[in-house]
Amino acid sequence: MTSRSSQRKRVLSGMRATGRLHLGNYVGALDNWVRMQDQYDCFFFVADWHALTTDYADTSKIKENSLEVLLDWLAAGLDPERCTMFIQSHVPQHAELHLLFSMITPLGWLERVPTYKEQRDNISEKDLGTYGFLGYPVLQAADILIYKGDFVPVGEDQVPHVELTREIARRFNMFYTRKGSYVFPEPQPLLTPAAKLPGTDGRKMSKSYGNTILLTDPEPVVRQKLKTMVTDTARVGRSDPGNPDVCPVGDLHKIFSHGCVICAYLLRPRCFLRPRNRATSPSPPALRPW
Repeated sequence: MTSRSSQRKRVLSGMRATGRLHLGNYVGALDNWVRMQDQYDCFFFVADWHALTTDYADTSKIKENSLEVLLDWLAAGLDPERCTMFIQSHVPQHAELHLLFSMITPLGWLERVPTYKEQRDNISEKDLGTYGFLGYPVLQAADILIYKGDFVPVGEDQVPHVELTREIARRFNMFYTRKGSYVFPEPQPLLTPAAKLPGTDGRKMSKSYGNTILLTDPEPVVRQKLKTMVTDTARVGRSDPGNPDVCPVGDLHKIFSHGCVICAYLLRPRCFLRPRNRATSPSPPALRPW
């Protein structure tokens, strides 16, 4: 467990226990976490309870998935000597605080969360009409506030979640604070740079959408996934140069490839990812033409 004696600001973040991580996880969060370890007092957790909000019907792989997430964290460069890593359900106080917060959180606050509506529309094959799914931002608030975090590293699409956490903290402090003190500080969103990273179908890369490229996918699997991606729809002939600004594969090249490779891509747009060996290398995949 890290100490706060160094007076570094505390950061708290987590990932759902959905198994092996994909490129979106790496670009959107994990790469930034690795860099934060020497700047902040970092707490990173595997959110296995959050995984139940969509996968409650089959919990058989939650434990295995949690371990897979931790393995990818270690391979990417998270160091248990420089940050605190843990599994959410191993700290039951998260659930206790969630229960208390659920008593004071207005229903309207939860219904206005943008990602709630978005996922209800996009994950139509599952019954998400549950309190667990509607109320997961309350559990998220408990995850953050129980450690009195100063910052929560998020992308722009997650800022409403942090603002809801701040509102819950403010409401709790209003009801239960005495003598001018407060129980929970209001955390600030720590906006982290995150490049545009589409999935194989052009939507945001997400396991819920079935459009991911995993960090540990072997090369043949990556080749096959990329072959299914729609590139530049304005290309008339197969040999015509592509426009990387409107091409999902071009977006991948911009993140993982050197400039010379991108130039080659413009002339020959077929490509694949060179997958990372989780056991030997912390580096993300790289793109190269073929």
